[in-house]
Amino acid sequence: MWNAVAKNLLRTQVHQDYSCTLLLVQKGRSILTRPPSSRNCWQQTAGAVQPFNASMSIQKVEALDVNNFVRIHWEDGRKSLYPAVWLRDNCQCPDCFLHSAKARKLLLEDLDVNIGVKEVTLTDRQKVYITWPDKHTSEFEAEWLKKRCFSEQARAEMQEELFLPECKYWGSDLQLPNMSFEEVLHSDESAYKWLSTLKKVGIVLLTGAATRQGELVKLGKRIGFLRLTFYGPTWQVEDKMDANNVAYTSGKLSFHTDYPVLQHPPGIQFLHCIKQAATGGESEVVDGFHVSNKLKEQNPQAFQILSSTLVDFTDVGVDYCDFTMQSKQRIIDVDYKGQVVRINYNNATRDTVFDIPAEKVQPFYAALKEFVDLLNSPEHKFTYKMKPGDIVTFDNWRLLHGRRSYQSGTEISRHLEGAYADWDVVMSRLRLLRKIVQNGI
Repeated sequence: MWNAVAKNLLRTQVHQDYSCTLLLVQKGRSILTRPPSSRNCWQQTAGAVQPFNASMSIQKVEALDVNNFVRIHWEDGRKSLYPAVWLRDNCQCPDCFLHSAKARKLLLEDLDVNIGVKEVTLTDRQKVYITWPDKHTSEFEAEWLKKRCFSEQARAEMQEELFLPECKYWGSDLQLPNMSFEEVLHSDESAYKWLSTLKKVGIVLLTGAATRQGELVKLGKRIGFLRLTFYGPTWQVEDKMDANNVAYTSGKLSFHTDYPVLQHPPGIQFLHCIKQAATGGESEVVDGFHVSNKLKEQNPQAFQILSSTLVDFTDVGVDYCDFTMQSKQRIIDVDYKGQVVRINYNNATRDTVFDIPAEKVQPFYAALKEFVDLLNSPEHKFTYKMKPGDIVTFDNWRLLHGRRSYQSGTEISRHLEGAYADWDVVMSRLRLLRKIVQNGI
């Protein structure tokens, strides 16, 4: 399974460089030269012979007077248009770009948004040199330009590489991915498989952790750091007297996401089973993105209500420190394309305050009830029971989770330690691990 995941997620991108005759292009005209000999079409890279990637080689380049563009003709027959203002803004010279920080130095107030190109030259079929009207010069590598092409296909490929948007939906047929906790801690390849699967499927079970508090801190260090909230850097899920959270009881927990009362809820949740109840206490999860799409198909009006109505959430109490929190969230968050990107739903912390006109209240409840009924449908939810030493890691923006009730007694019968992480931290580590695994470091 993991080999298939790795093959699907890894992309080997090898930059090839070979010599060719200088090609000079001025506005409106170009000088072509003969193609390089075939003997240069193979190159040793990272211990392996790789075929030359012709798509990364430039056939010719020209500056267009109309709308101030630079057009590149690639060896594979494709063409790319680059706005002159974008090229000037992204000049990679030391005066314009701080390479040690990989950050732009050029100030926007110093940028001429109507700038044109004075002269453009091509050398080695791999580098584009631009001279600007003020005699400043910029140099761009062919591979760098190709990856930043403005075509719809190229932009989609770059977004996929940066954000790994692939999503595998599931229902009660979920085959819960599981991995060794120790391997994730000590193997970059295993950690990469863990995080890439977490991003794609939304949940991974890690097994073999010690049955004591503190294991989640190790997991936090593996990715970077954990998210501190009002319940502390980690928190103990067990039956407590005068509980300040419904999770700290032995009763049933309905499907919910954690912390919609925060303006930016935690993206990832970790739950480590230290002690499990003999009977009851089973965990339940449901793919909120999948169910939201089902709702959109089944009742578009209900989906529209839940994706447009701001709902008040509240949480008041004392834990890591005292707190009084308020937020407004849409139950279903969508992006500019209408794709579901986050679920914000916790019935326990949904406020009694509801800031909408009275006539819209009943239609909202009807839409929410239909959504919750779909979440609880046997075909959508997956049930499992954690064993001591298990750590479930899941996407808190996508999955809703719940718990069946269990019998409490004079002693603690069930104990989980919980923690949060932000998607920004997880995605950062995922990109770094992908680079390590790709390059075989």
